[in-house]
Order: sequence, then C-alpha cells, then structure tokens
Amino acid sequence: QVQLVESGGGLVQAGGSLRLSCAASGRTLSAYTMGWFRQAPGKEREFVGAISWSWTGASTNYADSIKGRFTISRDNAKNTVYLQMNSLKPEDTAVYYCAADIRSVYDFPTLGRSGYWGQGTQVTVSS
Repeated sequence: QVQLVESGGGLVQAGGSLRLSCAASGRTLSAYTMGWFRQAPGKEREFVGAISWSWTGASTNYADSIKGRFTISRDNAKNTVYLQMNSLKPEDTAVYYCAADIRSVYDFPTLGRSGYWGQGTQVTVSS
C-alpha cells in the first residue's frame, strides 16, 4: 500500500516562499512520475507540476500559471518530491496535493482519480 504524505504548508505573505514535501512509503516510486495539484475553494483541481526520472535525467512539466515561480524536484533515495514555491501570490492559496502515477509528465495533468494521492496540505498566501 503506497502512502503519500505532504508537509510544509502554512501561512505566508505575498512575495514569500514555501517548500512543500511529499514523502512516499510502501514502495519505491523512482519509476513513477510524481507531481502536484492544487484546489482552491470553489474551484476545480488544477495541475501544478510533475517530475519523472530516467537514465537520461529528470523531465518536468509545469502549469503556465506557476512557471518561473515554482520548481519541482525529487530525491529518489528518500522517495520524496519537493515543490519550491517563490514569489507567492494570494491566488496561489489552495490545498496542495501530491500524486504519483506511471504516466508521463506530459500526461500527468489528466491524472483524474488515477494513481496515488496524498491528503493535501493547506497553503495560504495573504495580501
């Protein structure tokens, strides 16, 4: 049974930074794509970013809304994926969810209910 546990959320002022972590347990996910989605109150879940790993290195995919501000990375030895969020805006306020699946980073935005999911961590950005 795979479990994903997010941490690092909290309250931050606009322009600030946060680093989210997602630790996986139950099996090694180095062959899986791991990524982040978010859901703001009253809105649909939104893709944020994803990262996969192969012998050629890491591949990433980001939503246009966060490009240049957020960076996703992973530590396969720790079975953990990170989301570094800089220059945060009030519109980044949401519950952030970690997910893992075998699909590519380019198909990850269409994950739907597939794959493994964490319980989410709240990020609140004040103006």
